[in-house]
Amino acid sequence: MQLWELLAVQLISLIGEGGFDSLYARSIHLTKVTFPWLAHCAVPMAEPTASRFAALKKCLDEREFAEASQASISLLITFIDILTGLIGEHLITSILRSAWGDDALEPAVKEIKDE
Repeated sequence: MQLWELLAVQLISLIGEGGFDSLYARSIHLTKVTFPWLAHCAVPMAEPTASRFAALKKCLDEREFAEASQASISLLITFIDILTGLIGEHLITSILRSAWGDDALEPAVKEIKDE
């Protein structure tokens, strides 16, 4: 949840809450093909920022660790892939670096490039 929260802060400052919510909803929609139960994790647009990921956390907590981990990773990769398609790899790398720092970013970038 911490990666999502840090990323949300960075992106909302650039694209607003509506833009972030749209990208997040699209990511849920695409990822639920593999993990149908993620459909219940979508957050209503009116949710305050502080509880933005409460529904996702609840959904993940209800699953076995392995399945929850796979779904969480898949959702995050889908979200980043959508952003990369919209704004390009250089800019998304810069945003991720600002949000997560270099230590968290290097493994994430490697995983995305390996896909």
